[in-house]
Amino acid sequence: MPLTADPAVSSRPASQASPSSVTRAMQILRVMSEGRNLRLTDIAKATGYDKTTVLRLLENLIQEGFVQRNTENKQFSLGPELTLLGAAALKRFDPRPSVRPSLLRLVGKFEDSVVLSIPMGLESSCIDLEEGCYPIRANYLRIGSRRPLGVGAGSLALLAWLPEDEREAAFEALAPTWAKYQGISVPLLKDCIASAQERGYVVLLDAVVQRMGGIAVPIFEPSGRPVAALSIAALSERISGREKELGQELIREALKCQVRWADASHLSEKAEKHTTAQRKKGGQS
Repeated sequence: MPLTADPAVSSRPASQASPSSVTRAMQILRVMSEGRNLRLTDIAKATGYDKTTVLRLLENLIQEGFVQRNTENKQFSLGPELTLLGAAALKRFDPRPSVRPSLLRLVGKFEDSVVLSIPMGLESSCIDLEEGCYPIRANYLRIGSRRPLGVGAGSLALLAWLPEDEREAAFEALAPTWAKYQGISVPLLKDCIASAQERGYVVLLDAVVQRMGGIAVPIFEPSGRPVAALSIAALSERISGREKELGQELIREALKCQVRWADASHLSEKAEKHTTAQRKKGGQS
């Protein structure tokens, strides 16, 4: 299926300065981050750049090992160098092991798809997913897919519990992007956030995809900052008919995730201190 250009990626204000080659290369990698093999035409359409520019940057990325090309079907995919970088990054921050038991329990109980998202600047990224017996087919239900904060229940949960000054700054920065989504508006998101802060979970129905929606909760680090979101994606009628039950169960699982995450971080910190001490001891001998 051809890749559809995401308005958050491909549309840039006319007054905005021309992006650098590095910025363009990073945008190409973001488009490719969903893990599918893409044609040159697909990447050009999704980024909004001409094919000549995209091909030149792809050639550079291939030389450095960040992209690879299949010479038979002329498709491009992410290269091995990114795998190494990803593995290095996840050594310091990988919530998946702490959250995966909750994904499995929620799917087993409610039979709908469950998503783990993390914030990446003004976007959220799906980093883990467990499909239920009632899977919904939507572009945001893929590991590696990204959406602007506020577009989808999980990304809205990440936005809703930011410190107030950061949230207001995010609203100002994201308003032009939200305008490109027919079902998203600033008043709608502010109402959803106000309701979410009262009951502890976000509900967003029929906003991104008609007849589909999500319900989500944030996962907090010890300082109280939202560092991930746990969400259930389903047909809107399956959420509205069980909203309170879904919300309460998500809150319970998020609390379990926070405990497991804190325990894992503590063990990791102890191991790092032990390794540092051993190195210092070795250097003195």
